[in-house]
Formats: sequence, structure tokens, C-alpha cells
Amino acid sequence: MNLRELTSWPRRNADHGGRPSWRNWLGHDLLAGVSVAMIGIPQSLAYADLAGMPPIVGLYAGALPPIIAALFASSPYLQTGPVAITSLLTFGALSTMATPGSPEYVGLGLALALVVGLTRVLLGLLRAGWVAYLMSQPMLLGFVPASAILIASSQLPKALGTSPPDYDNVILQAVWALSNPDRWAMAAMLMTAMTALLILGGRKLHALFPGVLVAALVGVAVSGMGFYSGEVVGAVPSGFLPFTLDDISWTKLPTLVLSGAIIALVGFSEAASISRRFASEERTRWSANREFISQGAANIAAATFGGMPCGGSFSRSSVNRLSGARSRVAGAVTGLTVLAFLPFAAVLEPLPLAVLGAIVIVSVLGLMRVRPLLRLWRLSLPQALIAWTTFVATLLLAPRIDLAVVAGVGLSVGVFLWRSLQLEIDVAEHDGVLTFTPRGVLWFSTAQRLDATLLDALADHPDATRLVIELNRLGRIDTTGALVLRSLLDQARAAGLEADVHDIPPQSERLTHRVLGPDTDPLE
Repeated sequence: MNLRELTSWPRRNADHGGRPSWRNWLGHDLLAGVSVAMIGIPQSLAYADLAGMPPIVGLYAGALPPIIAALFASSPYLQTGPVAITSLLTFGALSTMATPGSPEYVGLGLALALVVGLTRVLLGLLRAGWVAYLMSQPMLLGFVPASAILIASSQLPKALGTSPPDYDNVILQAVWALSNPDRWAMAAMLMTAMTALLILGGRKLHALFPGVLVAALVGVAVSGMGFYSGEVVGAVPSGFLPFTLDDISWTKLPTLVLSGAIIALVGFSEAASISRRFASEERTRWSANREFISQGAANIAAATFGGMPCGGSFSRSSVNRLSGARSRVAGAVTGLTVLAFLPFAAVLEPLPLAVLGAIVIVSVLGLMRVRPLLRLWRLSLPQALIAWTTFVATLLLAPRIDLAVVAGVGLSVGVFLWRSLQLEIDVAEHDGVLTFTPRGVLWFSTAQRLDATLLDALADHPDATRLVIELNRLGRIDTTGALVLRSLLDQARAAGLEADVHDIPPQSERLTHRVLGPDTDPLE
């Protein structure tokens, strides 16, 4: 953030006495930033565990990345750091390449964060923010709830205090945990229930109730005093951010390009939806290109200083806004708070894993929205097919859910192409006048159908004297379509018919007139 931007806000929001209200403005950002950090610290541990990373990696990803993102962000409320779906995608991309938690795995995580960061920065610099919309709504409607189910399933054994067999699919682990109640640990279940009650019940008391923080503090206190016998976080090194550029698995970068690109786009969709929603509610501008750069720079910082792939958090951004944040300074304050906490991170070592599991499960409950999937069948069968195929593929292909995203995007493109190939031509004849009304898109893949339709119509109506082509039902006409249209008119005139076109679509009017207007073939 430059100095002009930083100082102009208070001047625009002066108090009644004409004096800048920067103290009040800065106070709001300080309070909001610290409040988000208090929630983000235990969440960072939980999401690091979800990604298969050591707990400290989550804290590193929650320290410097928010500060760097604040320098470039378009939204004043967006909070950057570890998030659930990006963590799950990270685990899916890396778990087949190395043992989770190992130094090799961490190095791959740094490389993946670098790929994600460079991809997002490149997209932002190329002003390609529009690619954020390539993730079709039906594909996301299938992918997000399936991911939430996988996330909750992966944490269920921790919440119940069980140790399931090492199945490849986390849903099988969750089923095993649920089907073996004799293995459940009462201490873990009590911690899980306490955490869920504090988070969900706290929200009913007040939107800003710090249920995650309180649950973590209670868990640390109970465990630290020796009243908890279950698994805990364990060793969390204290100290400042490490410089990890040399630890990046440089040789593996090419193999991570596809996964990194998918995370860059899928992970950005959450940040984009948050920022667009807030901007719409407040009637302010928002730039996808700037947000791509901010999120990319944050991931590059994570790769350089011991973190993991990160993104924009919906829950923490909402808390940031509700806490009274006024500018991007709040995001920087969040990062600085986590940074200041790092030398004392060892206090989290007694934190029960059941608490972390419950934090993750509760955080994704709102993403398990199956009703839109069911209703989609009534709106559009092809789009429902995209959503359900992505949903099922995400569950079946776990942990390689990045391949499910590829399948969903590929199917979305396939449905689009299939629809684009559907050119329907209504043919009517009245008093010797043939009327063609094509519906769809007249482009190189569909234009030749006009030729076949004309031949059939002339054969069926040999007494026709005039041809009228109504174009008002077409979405678009490309160059090939316009040329075929001219050829069609020429053929009809050669057959002794009067021929003309009506109602050319406005978006294609200029091109069509250039092709149809000259007396001679425009290409000769």
C-alpha cells in the first residue's frame, strides 16, 4: 500500500470538527486485524494438518502472506492465509509424491506454493482476471460440497480419537471410525463437543464471539494441566520466519504445474466471490487482476518463508469486516500479530488434535450444500450432469481431487461445444415465400447446415419464389457463417428466387454487412 492511499482515507472520513479521524480509523483496523489473528492462529494449525504439513508451516503461511497481500489487494476486507479447500488440494497433489510431514513433503509444498503464486501473478499482470470465471458454477456446485465431505471425513478420526487403517480414501477411514464405536476415546469426543459448542453456540450469541480461540485456549489449558490423555499437536518450534528458498524442491516444479494451476484458479474462486460480494454490498469497485497479483505475491512469500499454498478465507474475511476493518491495513495487522506470536508458538504444543479436527469440521459444514445439486436437475440436465459428475469424481478420485477439477472443467467445455453445435433451422412456406429461422450460433461448425436445409426446402417447395432468412434468433455469426450465408443467398438467386436477410444480430451486424454488402465475392 502506498503512502497516498494510506493517508487519503482518513482525510475523506474526517470527524465533525474537520480533523482527520485517523486514530479512530487505525483503531478499527488494529482491532479487526488482531481479532482475525486470534482466530487464524488455531485455524492455521488445523489447515496445516489437513494439508499434511507440520503445524508450524500453517503459522508461517498465516504470518507473512497476509502482510504481502495487503500491499496489493483490491478488497479492503480480504484476509489471506491457510484455507480448507486449498489445503485439501495441496494434500491431494503432494501425498502421492512424498510422505506427509516429511522434509521432502514440505519442500514439495514450498514448490507448489511458488507455482500457485507465479501463476496468479502472471494472470494478474496479463490482466487475465476473467479466467477466474472459467470455473463454471455447476462444476463448483459439485466440487465444493464433495471437497467439504472429504475434509470432514479426514478429520473425523481425530474428532473421535481413533486411529483407522491407512486406507487410500479418507471416506473409508471415516466409515471405519464410525463403525467402530468401541475404539472411540471419550476425552477426544468431549473436546470435539466442547469445540463445536463454543464455535456454533458462540455464533448464536454474537457474530464476533471468538469460538475458535476460546476452544483452543480451553484445549491447551486442559491438556497442559494433565487432564487430557489423547493425541496433541506436539512439537511446534518457536522462532521467527525461516528463509526457505533453498528448501524448495526445484527439480519437481514441472510435475507440479498442473496441480498448481488448478489450485491457483479454484482457490482464487473463493477469494473472488468474497471480494465481489463485499464490493457489491458497499457499491465499490473491485479488480480481479489486482486480487490475482495480491494472492500470487502472498503465495510467493509463503514459498520463500516456510509456508504452504494459501488463499482468501471467507470466514476470516467476514470476521474482519464485522470487526470494523476500514482498509487493507487490517490484513497487514493480522500478519504482524501472527508474526509476533511465532516466538511463543510452543505454547500450542499441548493443544489436542481433537480440537483441531473439530475446528476444521465445523468450518466446512456450511459448504456441504447438496440441495442446489438436487435442484439443478430441474433447471438444466446438461449442467446437472456437470455438477454431479464433478461431485462423484471428487469423492472417487481422492486424494487426487485436482483430476476431478480437470474432469469438471473438461465436461463444462464439452457441454458448451455440444450446445454450440446445435443449430436448429425452422422452415416455413406461405404463398411461395420460404422463411428460414435459424436458432443457435452460426459459426464454422454449424454454417454448412444452411446449405443442406436450402436444398431440401427447394426440393420440397419447387414453386417457391422468394427466400427470407430471419436472423433474430441467432446468438452470433462468425466469418465462416457470414460467408456461407452469402453463398446461400447466391444459390437461391441462381435458382430463380428473390433472397434477402432480416434482423441481423447487433453484435454481428458489422461483419455480416461487410460480407453480404459487395456485389462481388469479398474474398475475390
